[in-house]
Amino acid sequence: MDLRRSSIVLLILSILYPATLSMRYELLSGHTKCISEEIHANAMSVGKYSIVNPNDEDHPLPDSHKITVRVTSPQGTAYHEADGVSTGQFSLTAVETGDYITCISAVDHKPETMLTVDFDWRSGVHTKDWSNVAKKSQVEMMEFEVKKLFDTVTSIHDEMFYLRDREEEMQELNRSTNTKMAWFSFLSLGVCLSVAGLQFWHLKTFFQKKKLI
Repeated sequence: MDLRRSSIVLLILSILYPATLSMRYELLSGHTKCISEEIHANAMSVGKYSIVNPNDEDHPLPDSHKITVRVTSPQGTAYHEADGVSTGQFSLTAVETGDYITCISAVDHKPETMLTVDFDWRSGVHTKDWSNVAKKSQVEMMEFEVKKLFDTVTSIHDEMFYLRDREEEMQELNRSTNTKMAWFSFLSLGVCLSVAGLQFWHLKTFFQKKKLI
């Protein structure tokens, strides 16, 4: 019971605190970097990516600064594909629970060039830009906070059901494993007794032939 309560507390904390995957990393020409994110079924997920301009903002990106982006589901279904781009974004609604993968590849270029990529990936309740929601809706601060809290509670509710289903799956797996181990133990005991009986019979026959008994 304490373990379940601890899991629930950790789950709520993980949802209440920002769960945005935001990073900047370097990528060499001709190389690929893949990032995975666990997304639950029916959850919304959005992402955006861009190459950092090594020159002044007034100058265009060099031809060497291009990337290929591919977003796939746990079963390999492509949700987003972009070739030879410098910036872009994607959005998807997960149809299954699992690890969704985003792979970013730098195009081949000679000589090799180091690219700096900004990548931002949000899932669930964190996909909403609440500052824009407040500006567009022009709502009162209290109503804004209530809406934000409502979405957070809804996300926690969905996570709780997901956690319960996973717990039931683990309990069923444990029961199945324990049953198999019990049958395996009985089988092992039967084999051991059979081998011991054969050894006893063999020794008895051997000693009778030697007229020792």
